[in-house]
Amino acid sequence: MATGPIQQPSVVPPTVRPPAARRPGPSGDLYALARALAVPAGEPRWRERVIVHLTPVRRGFAEHVRVTEGPGGLYAEVLAQAPRLHRGVRLLTREHTAIIAALADLRHAVEAPGVCAEELRRRTDELLRALARHRQRGADLLWQAYQTDLGGET
Repeated sequence: MATGPIQQPSVVPPTVRPPAARRPGPSGDLYALARALAVPAGEPRWRERVIVHLTPVRRGFAEHVRVTEGPGGLYAEVLAQAPRLHRGVRLLTREHTAIIAALADLRHAVEAPGVCAEELRRRTDELLRALARHRQRGADLLWQAYQTDLGGET
């Protein structure tokens, strides 16, 4: 008789797992960026540390866009399963453009010597909120796409 935890089957088919489930997510990078911004701005090399922590966030988001929008990406899978969600996919794609622009703007602001730390923190807070909203909308879209197959809708 085997003892140990019972393995529960995955609710979402493996081919439609969100990018965060396919590889380590950017959450750690986001927390590292927030921690770097929380350090007093008078600390030596403060801006340099913020740039160092911003770079993996930018790369991670670029990878997210590639995995979701790319050929055979997650959005193509969603639309093949549920064409009715075209509007939601279009919204998420537009959010990608806005978030990429916000990341670039933040990078430029960090590099500009005249921008104060409070302004950088405000911009970063806005970016983190936008990323959280985007993540939730993506999760909602996946739920809508696959609820019928999983017995949530009759």
